[in-house]
Amino acid sequence: MPDTPIKVHITGVYGLIGNVVYSHLSGTEGYDVYGSGRRTLSSDRADAEQRSQLPESHFSIADLSDADAVEAALEGADAVLHIGAVPDPSCSFEEVSQSNIRGTYHVLEACRKHGIRRLVYASSIMTNWGYAQFVEPYKLIREDRIEELPEQWARITHRDPVRPTEPYSMSKVWAEGACRTYADAHGISAICLRIGWVNREDTASGVFSNSIWCSHRDIASSFELALKKTAESGVYDICYALSDGPYRWVDLQHTRAVTGFVPQDGGA
Repeated sequence: MPDTPIKVHITGVYGLIGNVVYSHLSGTEGYDVYGSGRRTLSSDRADAEQRSQLPESHFSIADLSDADAVEAALEGADAVLHIGAVPDPSCSFEEVSQSNIRGTYHVLEACRKHGIRRLVYASSIMTNWGYAQFVEPYKLIREDRIEELPEQWARITHRDPVRPTEPYSMSKVWAEGACRTYADAHGISAICLRIGWVNREDTASGVFSNSIWCSHRDIASSFELALKKTAESGVYDICYALSDGPYRWVDLQHTRAVTGFVPQDGGA
């Protein structure tokens, strides 16, 4: 670690994943962690009683749809973990477009203007949700028909075509492309993490839930390792971030090769 702590800014810091990652990095030597969000309250998905509170000096109110607020919040950062988003797959395009599309553009533009060259973007396993809905053998896992699984089956990798199913997952695909654009055009090293299911209870039950689950410990590790990778110039990659399990249907070998992430948790 450098003698001077890395100033890391987390968008959506009072959301479930944002606060888990903040709790981990703020307690880790070498990081000076800031954050922003559209409110000081925890999101509905997070546990308000368990949240880590940021010092007033390290928190900014910044709605992602407000370009000026985002630019002001990110000033002085060395790296950004862009986790803030409307996280609900049931939302309409109008509901997700302001935060997930326009907001990601505002974050990337703020990075460009401030000369921030390190970014980790919170994408989602839902960029390939259509495989679980429509394609066997992945559909068999979702429907808990594991007795019908063939002996050999391939996991979905970052090289397989995306398969979003609604506006939320569509917005994640768009944002991955935007990160690619800014990596090429402006030299921002970016890792897009396709995150599995992180929940407040930090546990999963059932075949399909375990196949997509990511523990708090594993998501925090995923972000820290991806952040370290962005210290290298010219980086752009897409990696899955999940815990392990016998029916996990997306690939983690590429993630391990890129960032060194190895899941510590996993269900049956």
